[in-house]
Amino acid sequence: MNNKVSHVMRFSVITNIILAITKIVSGLFFKCNALVSDGIHSLSDLITDFVAIIGGIFANKPADEKHPYGHGKIEYLTSLIIGLVVLFIGCTLIYESFNKTFIIPNMLVIVVSIFTIISKLLLSNYIIKEGEKINNKILVASGKESRMDVISSIVVLVSIVFMQLSKYVSFLKYSDLVASIIVGLFIIYTAINIIRDNYSIIIGEQETDVAYLNKIKKEIKSIPQVLSIKSLVIMKYGHKSSLNLIIGMDGNITIKEAHKYADLIEEKIRNKNDKIEFINIHIEPYE
Repeated sequence: MNNKVSHVMRFSVITNIILAITKIVSGLFFKCNALVSDGIHSLSDLITDFVAIIGGIFANKPADEKHPYGHGKIEYLTSLIIGLVVLFIGCTLIYESFNKTFIIPNMLVIVVSIFTIISKLLLSNYIIKEGEKINNKILVASGKESRMDVISSIVVLVSIVFMQLSKYVSFLKYSDLVASIIVGLFIIYTAINIIRDNYSIIIGEQETDVAYLNKIKKEIKSIPQVLSIKSLVIMKYGHKSSLNLIIGMDGNITIKEAHKYADLIEEKIRNKNDKIEFINIHIEPYE
């Protein structure tokens, strides 16, 4: 795992430990079941963080004889595991919500809840931003799960306020149950998105960003000897990609000249696209 990813994940782990302990201890002390459940949900972030760290270590292993394109797809497999863990947590929270007792919590839990919401929001935004900056699926998946924790905490905060009002409006005592179900459904939705996105890449997915592909084609066509681009396919391998290119050139040039132009194309692509690790260029006579 590169230093940047490792730093972000360590920061995430430490922050989640602090937030989870704060929620659980406060929930137990002030008799708020919803906050205890939210703390347990925060602990789930630790699970995904540890899975992400392990996955990142294996994903960055260098290429070998059996894996010439490296081990980058382990990154997507790790994200898939994170999605399955999040799915399990969402289903469990919904199931457990039907076994909770109705207790009106202490007003101080509102302050604790607001503090954890702000902290978690800042953390999730930081993780997602760093993940997108270095094009790391693991960080983005972990950040999205953390963001769902923010939503669940907001729902819990609303339910705590409603529970305070249940002394005057009796049916509001069910707000804790409703909040738990809503939180569970949000978590399940996020899990399904994570699983869907990474499953597609694991079985084989090519780059479909038109703007990105056009940018690369423009670089290739800037070489006058390239008369046509017959095929351009970029396959994703973790944070790195492979490019397979078929181009047309003058059929009368020598093999030595064709090789020189192929090297020039590869150099231009690598200079402008640092996430393309593997390049295969096939030259055909232009018709």
